Amino acid sequence: MSRFLFVALPLSGHLNPMLAIARLLIHSGHEVVWCGPESVLRPLVGPDVPVHPTGVRTYRRPADTGAAGLVALWDGYLIPFTRFTLAPVDAAVSAYRPDVVVAEQYALSGAVVAHRRGLPWATVCTGALELAPPPELPAFAEIVTDRLATVRTVAGLPADESFDPRFSPHLVLALTTPGLMGGTPLPDRCVLTGAVLGERLNTPDFPWQEWDPGRRHVLVTVGTLVGHLIGDFYQRMAAALAPMAREVQAVFVTSGIAGDGFPDNVIARELVPMLDLLPQLDAVVCHAGGVAHEALANGVPMVVAPVRAEQVAVARQVVDAGAAVEVSILDASVAELAAAVRAVLDEPDYRGHAERLADEFAAAGGARAAAAELTALASGVDAAATAKAGG
Repeated sequence: MSRFLFVALPLSGHLNPMLAIARLLIHSGHEVVWCGPESVLRPLVGPDVPVHPTGVRTYRRPADTGAAGLVALWDGYLIPFTRFTLAPVDAAVSAYRPDVVVAEQYALSGAVVAHRRGLPWATVCTGALELAPPPELPAFAEIVTDRLATVRTVAGLPADESFDPRFSPHLVLALTTPGLMGGTPLPDRCVLTGAVLGERLNTPDFPWQEWDPGRRHVLVTVGTLVGHLIGDFYQRMAAALAPMAREVQAVFVTSGIAGDGFPDNVIARELVPMLDLLPQLDAVVCHAGGVAHEALANGVPMVVAPVRAEQVAVARQVVDAGAAVEVSILDASVAELAAAVRAVLDEPDYRGHAERLADEFAAAGGARAAAAELTALASGVDAAATAKAGG
């Protein structure tokens, strides 16, 4: 059996897919070790999985969007996070001697350490921005190229070296499907696994006694990191849904956002058991973060209101695939929001396209496909080529 070291940003949308893959590897008899903040990881991985601690570095939520937000992401978080975690990741590799390092795309220190030590490593792309930057960001390549040179310098590598820690030359696991990627060129050794879902140890309670099975259900969420950038979006969304109270019950995930004054057809909770709720929903209103692929895996159409560049990239894909309506999170009026929700609830094409993507996700294999690819990498086998030869 093989040994895997997992490194990810300590943020739920980045961690949840990695956790699902790691659990399947453990259930198959492999050894998994994590490197990251113990306070974040321990409740998620359970008491028995080894964690090599890095300490905690706070994520400062920048107020910028667009190109300025991309610069703030790299300069304010990704590069400092890489610098902060390089030594702990290197120490974890020395202590545990993994066969493969599994690095979430933005956990650049995992890729850097594996590269420096000549270890096989795999990239897990939990988002779409690096694979398919939206046209609204024409400066994307220039901004990222400059920051990657800085990362190489921080890592003690030549700044002009071709090494790109975002994409492993050994294996790239992209949690998406051709129906979303279209004809976008992919990195070498890239495997599309579809959405990666799995059991979550920190699942919160939910007041199911308040759930009305006689009404349709809409989930409204903007995650945990952009609430300071959405203005009065929740208030406008609640006002849009209030006239639909006889037929629609809404669930608002507040995640620290002020949630006073919701109408009677709203269940407001700080957090929800997302994977339990999604199969029960008729529509999701979201910022096109991690919940977007989770919704598509369940065939649920969406209204997307992206905030940051990485969310704009996903929103464009889902809209182009016909499974969502896009609105402006700051400027959409109550009437526009109501019309968008009505469209995804009442026009069958949106659900039809979402269900088609759900079928693609299921066929791609999700966590099982990702775990199989990692197992093959550890054993020196090209799983994708073997599967094609067998087919």
